[in-house]
Amino acid sequence: MTANDVASTTQVYRVYIKATPQAIWDAITKPEWTARYGYTGLVDYELRPGGAYKVYPTEPFKAASEAQGYPVPEVIIDGEVLEADPPRKLVTTFRMYLDPALAAEPYTRITHEIHEGADGVCALTLTHELEGSPTLANIVRGSLEPGGAGGGHAWVLSDLKSLLEIGKAFAE
Repeated sequence: MTANDVASTTQVYRVYIKATPQAIWDAITKPEWTARYGYTGLVDYELRPGGAYKVYPTEPFKAASEAQGYPVPEVIIDGEVLEADPPRKLVTTFRMYLDPALAAEPYTRITHEIHEGADGVCALTLTHELEGSPTLANIVRGSLEPGGAGGGHAWVLSDLKSLLEIGKAFAE
């Protein structure tokens, strides 16, 4: 594998958030938080190695997708928890089921790392290893945003930052 292959299959995003590591961890792992930002999925984690990871659509998510002619499955993302070290690190596998092309791609791997810095600011780094999943790579990169697929990880992390720092997500 060349450096270019790695660059095209591994995406890294970092955002700095004025919040505690625990607040960021909770915003990533608790459905009452994830329902408020990004694509508003309801996460369900078994926060232990080998535990299940699932994301369910909220009613507004379902309604918006179905209004555009896209039926939504009961589970939109699933995976397995590989590592959970609250409130510092969460590693999971990830597969999206929003359409047959995505569902046919292999599981990918997401790592969330939270590092506490000075003055109450934390760095949240999301690394997504996308080997063999070109459709998902384009979605999470935000490449399909002009076609209505959203801004990917950068947009979700920006929305999370807004929610934690000012108490409002983009849609609120």
